[in-house]
Amino acid sequence: MSYSTESLEAFMQAANLGTFSAAARKLGKSQSTISEAIARLEIDLGVELFDRSAKLPVLTEAGRALLQRAEDVLSASERLRQAADLLNAGVESRLTLVISDAYDSPEFQARLHVLGERYPELEFECVFAEYSDALNLVRTGRAALGILPSEPDYPPEIGHVTLAEQAEFAVFVAKEHALASLRPLNRETLGGYRALRLNTLDDLPQRGLDTLSRQRSWSAPSYLILMELASEGFGWAILPRWLVRTYAAHLLVELQVPGWPRHYPLDLVWSKQRSLGPAGAWLREALIAEQG
Repeated sequence: MSYSTESLEAFMQAANLGTFSAAARKLGKSQSTISEAIARLEIDLGVELFDRSAKLPVLTEAGRALLQRAEDVLSASERLRQAADLLNAGVESRLTLVISDAYDSPEFQARLHVLGERYPELEFECVFAEYSDALNLVRTGRAALGILPSEPDYPPEIGHVTLAEQAEFAVFVAKEHALASLRPLNRETLGGYRALRLNTLDDLPQRGLDTLSRQRSWSAPSYLILMELASEGFGWAILPRWLVRTYAAHLLVELQVPGWPRHYPLDLVWSKQRSLGPAGAWLREALIAEQG
């Protein structure tokens, strides 16, 4: 059985304000209209919501038990209306952003707060992937936007802009690892120990050390997992500095290897073959605006 929102609203306002007349003034209706709406709701529910024997109506036990349920139904109805309004206005119902662990911006969380306030009914998803894996999520439409270390070339269907932030990478090992106490360090020294590397084929920071480490390496799909492996002493890893500083500074040490740390530009990417909805377009412009 369905119940009209008008009857539920009349019930809720009368219960909260204490009289049918106050509810009528609040809703801009006559008192008789409010009384009839509540009476119809009582008939539909099969219970009395108010005791009318006194001068002022008083919620019955059933009325008190059902008041919160009525408010829940009205809230759900309002969310449904808002979602429909957004869809009618062309706002996407879902927005996915794929991010590399290399990205770190002090403004990012603030942008997400504004996004949530501007589009309260939007379903937002943030996923993490690296390099070609991240790019493929954008190419296939699984993600609307992506932030990843810059590629030298992009497919023609990919739009991109370079952000002001740069990814900063360094070489790390566990404090107890043998490399932590070796001096001096160079590429050949690293080649004698197990490397921990991304299992993508286009790990940019790793490219300069591939010839030394490919035969003695363990791999994982994310920098976060590589950081955990390095913290356990399984080998050395090239990691985003911010990630280690935030989560593993007490477990890892940075190796002073010539040429490191290194900085890599970051790009914001999207598919030219799929139009961004208002929320996606706003987020793209907001992320670009951070660079100003």
